[in-house]
Amino acid sequence: MTCHPDSSHHLNVHLGDGLYAALQERCRRTGESASHVIRQALADALDLEHHTIYQVSTSGALVQGVYQGCVRVAEVLQHGDFGLGTFDGLDGEGILLDGTCWQACGDGTVRQAPADALAPFWVATRFSADHREVLKHVASWGDLTARLDGLRDNANLFVAIRLRGVFERIRYRVACKAEAGVDLVSATSAQATFELENVAGTLVGFWTPSFARTINVPGYHLHLLSDDHRHAGHVLELQSHELSLELHRENHLQLVLPETPAFLNADLSGDPAAALARAEGDHR
Repeated sequence: MTCHPDSSHHLNVHLGDGLYAALQERCRRTGESASHVIRQALADALDLEHHTIYQVSTSGALVQGVYQGCVRVAEVLQHGDFGLGTFDGLDGEGILLDGTCWQACGDGTVRQAPADALAPFWVATRFSADHREVLKHVASWGDLTARLDGLRDNANLFVAIRLRGVFERIRYRVACKAEAGVDLVSATSAQATFELENVAGTLVGFWTPSFARTINVPGYHLHLLSDDHRHAGHVLELQSHELSLELHRENHLQLVLPETPAFLNADLSGDPAAALARAEGDHR
């Protein structure tokens, strides 16, 4: 698999007062960065393809312990500005938000992921909200997912999910680097778990239909990134007085399969759903 270098470019653009004011108001209202809004507007104007998930490897491969990185972060960034994943050797949790990739490490620290860091599994998209809503008094993970179930209009399409707000309570975990060949359930049994209060941040993730469980984690899969970039990980439980929700429906999947010996020789014929449920954590 060929990995290309980072191909991002910087533009200097002069904006009139009216356009600049509108941009600032949009950023204030939605919490998006100016660069994200501008990239999205350019993609719309140039008719770039939206509603596409770019995915590296499969959930079934992760369950079997196929953690060898095969795609560089720079390559992922060419296909999306939003998403989640993990790093070579299951070394932490990955969060892609507003075009920047972050790595949550097992010791609780968070850093910007290097462009040449390798990912064995990643899910990315160019996020453009189809639906916006404010969720009040979210009591728990179960409460959140029940409300999201009521807002999804189809059971057979993927959905990208972005939630922003202050979490009165949030519990999350970070996978610790695993030895090659150790299955996912065993690897995540040694994960680091954190619980915080009154944290402002964003949840990034996806809902995947059950028919795609051999490809991606079925149901809801969300990662946290705090506004100060000090806390991040795979969400297990939460509580919030108010969350701003954005949904982006996805109807196109681009699946990139590794050509590593570990992947080519793995037995991916089984149903990984039960193992994924154990590895992804008990949402209680």
